[in-house]
Amino acid sequence: MARHLTHAYTNTPGARFLDPNVLARIDNLELLARTVVDGFLHGLHSSPYLGLSMQFAEHRPYMQGDDIRKIDWRLFARTDRHYVKQYEAETNANFVVLLDVSKSMSYGSGPVTKFDYARFLAAALTYFSRRQRDRVGLYTFDSEVVEHVRPSVRHLDQVLHALERANPARSGSLGPPLFTVASTLPRRGILALISDFYESPEAIVEAIRPLAGRRHDLLVFYVLDSAELDFPFERSASFEDLETGEKFPVVPEKLRDDYREVVRAHVSDVQRRLVGQRAECLLLDTSQPLDVALFSYLNARQKARSGRGAA
Repeated sequence: MARHLTHAYTNTPGARFLDPNVLARIDNLELLARTVVDGFLHGLHSSPYLGLSMQFAEHRPYMQGDDIRKIDWRLFARTDRHYVKQYEAETNANFVVLLDVSKSMSYGSGPVTKFDYARFLAAALTYFSRRQRDRVGLYTFDSEVVEHVRPSVRHLDQVLHALERANPARSGSLGPPLFTVASTLPRRGILALISDFYESPEAIVEAIRPLAGRRHDLLVFYVLDSAELDFPFERSASFEDLETGEKFPVVPEKLRDDYREVVRAHVSDVQRRLVGQRAECLLLDTSQPLDVALFSYLNARQKARSGRGAA
């Protein structure tokens, strides 16, 4: 579904504002988040998916400049007057970003590292959620929780400042910090977990199990650099594990096919296991625009609202 939605979006004028290489030139994180969200909403309003994750509120008279697709033609047939449908955002949810700031996130084969991309995404999701009148919060973590901003309608600035301060400098482990998160977030909410998941599929599932067990709506963004997916290297060289500092010689030509197969299998296994934990999992290549992730978030909000309504 994400591909279809993205295709409908990327020909619009706002699409270039979601390109991570363009975003890397913006120093101010709040400006960056606003640029992403405004560009995304411009594309959304130019697509067939207007009203996604929005709830109908009321009618109002049509005014010059309104999008004619918002006209209620059934009401026109009854009244012979033009009215447009107004929508209101879902409100009063807890939205919390769980951002991996371990050292492996500092890798980047181009101008944008995994951490840059993850931070751009975290800022955009938080900014968008606050526009939806949600309470927003943040946890940054490596092998432990590094910084915590509790969810509040007043904490957008605090979240953005914490993202500015974050620095991927230490080795990481998912289990202990995510257990801490689950223990300190008693209220059910929407959680966006952003990481490169440099652990075994079994360890990843065990780490998120406490979150899934507390019935949070969990959206997982699996962020990898394009070079980690395609392994385009040509020359023999020593490769360094950013988490451990260990170096080992590699001949890319001999390993490329096997490497790609191992990565594909790992990603597929992780995604399958996370679905089993009722988590949405989206693989993100850092060369991709952010619209794929934002559409996934909107879909997750819609499902979460429908689930709460059914409950």
